[in-house]
Amino acid sequence: NPRRHLLLLELAGQPRSRNRIESNRINRIIEPDNPRRFQQERQMRPYRPPRISSLLAYVAVAAVFAASTVVFASSAAFVSGGGASSSPSLFRARAMRQSPPPPPKRIRTDADATTPPSRTMASPTAVAAATASAAKRAVGKLAPQTSTFLLCDIQERFRPLIHHGETVVRTAQFMTSVAKALEIPVVVTQQYTKVFGPTVSECFADPSDLEKQQPIFEKKLFSMMTPEVRAHLSSSSDAMGSSDQRRTSFVLFGIEAHVCVQQTCLDLLEEGMDVHVIVDGVSSQRRLDRDVALRRMERAGAYLTTAQSAAFMLLGSAEHPNFKEVSKLVVNDMKEPNEFHD
Repeated sequence: NPRRHLLLLELAGQPRSRNRIESNRINRIIEPDNPRRFQQERQMRPYRPPRISSLLAYVAVAAVFAASTVVFASSAAFVSGGGASSSPSLFRARAMRQSPPPPPKRIRTDADATTPPSRTMASPTAVAAATASAAKRAVGKLAPQTSTFLLCDIQERFRPLIHHGETVVRTAQFMTSVAKALEIPVVVTQQYTKVFGPTVSECFADPSDLEKQQPIFEKKLFSMMTPEVRAHLSSSSDAMGSSDQRRTSFVLFGIEAHVCVQQTCLDLLEEGMDVHVIVDGVSSQRRLDRDVALRRMERAGAYLTTAQSAAFMLLGSAEHPNFKEVSKLVVNDMKEPNEFHD
């Protein structure tokens, strides 16, 4: 293009920065439709800081907006206050008008001095007795006069199905023998006897003791705490007379750990009773069910213990009159295999 050539010749002797500006001008003249020329011009345009007048204008607009907001808020408060002034004294007066008057003070007379107070404080003896009872239950001690043994559903149909079932039967025999020696009542239940059969006779050292064990409570409820069992336990506690000697501790053993034993335990705990679960005297068909049930009962508040531990706690001392008889039972039990010890 001759025209472009002449213009380039004119720029040959000028400084470099001026050549760039003029070159852009030449491109704008020669190629008016070039889409990249505006981008090139923006890149070449020097930075210009904002003017002070523009900043002042922005500040003025912000100040006007803030002032209008304050005026609007004040107007709203004035309208909501019923046109009252913002004086603190007027606000207090309006609050006093809206609040109800205080009740009149009652004048104390001489008769009040002779009137006994409506609340009666417990005597120190009663407080000490209640504290001792709460502490005794907190540690879970066993005593023959306040304990009951619960033999839960150890029946013939379950015997070959239960995990370590023979150990459960031997432990039950040991516990019933201890109960006999220490004169502790035993409550026996059977789950749906028509299907699952009678209680295993070996649960008692003398099979005739099972026949003498009356009544044996039939049930379909999973928990042992049926209405019949509750009535039996209530009558037994009432016959003892003194509230300090009521049977509030229950030693629980039987099957299955995750069903009948667990539900019996939770029912008793819910009623505020102490429950001691004989770990080598409870089991289920599956080991996992037994393990989880024991943890569940312990977290609910039951005491996990072993048969021998419960027996010696019930004795309390070697000076107990039945110590030799129970010790003999312990020695014989040690000779028997206990699969839970493996």
